[in-house]
Amino acid sequence: MILRIDHVSIAVKEYDKAFDFFTKIMGAVPGVGAEDGNMKYRWDIFSLGDLTRLEILTPTGEGSFLDGFLAKKDGGVHHLTIQVEDIYAARDMLDREKIPYFGFADYGPIWKEVYIHPRDAFGVLIQFAEFRPDDWLPPSAKLPEDEKFRVEKNGDNINLSVKNPGGGITRLELTKDEAESLSRALASK
Repeated sequence: MILRIDHVSIAVKEYDKAFDFFTKIMGAVPGVGAEDGNMKYRWDIFSLGDLTRLEILTPTGEGSFLDGFLAKKDGGVHHLTIQVEDIYAARDMLDREKIPYFGFADYGPIWKEVYIHPRDAFGVLIQFAEFRPDDWLPPSAKLPEDEKFRVEKNGDNINLSVKNPGGGITRLELTKDEAESLSRALASK
């Protein structure tokens, strides 16, 4: 049912400073993002390395749902997003286990979510979400839809990029001997 931790969401007061820190210092690659006018906030997803994602949330006006969270601090971890195979099965499990939840939403094939309040999850706001992970990544952090792997020459070595089921790309740099050994192993199967 639970596939993996997808991303950590960090709420910040000063978006530009956070953006610079995570992109320039940490090497995060900006992906998709949007504003929610009703809840008065902006969210942006970033990819780090091969498989890690980070979300930055920031208020866009007075009355943002983030106001209380940011009242006494400039930023902090807001919630943990856990990817689930089936949001309805996850909700049924929460019901069976008598774990309270809130904010259930089904936005169709692109996103489904439900939250567990920090008081019921050891101080952490947990978001269960059903989605396709590659939908939220920039093109540079994923292979094209019809491509499962890519092989490229890199000097004397070979770069092997493989589509990861959790989204993104797993990359290996192989020596010529390692690439030949992999080729023999694949051919023998």
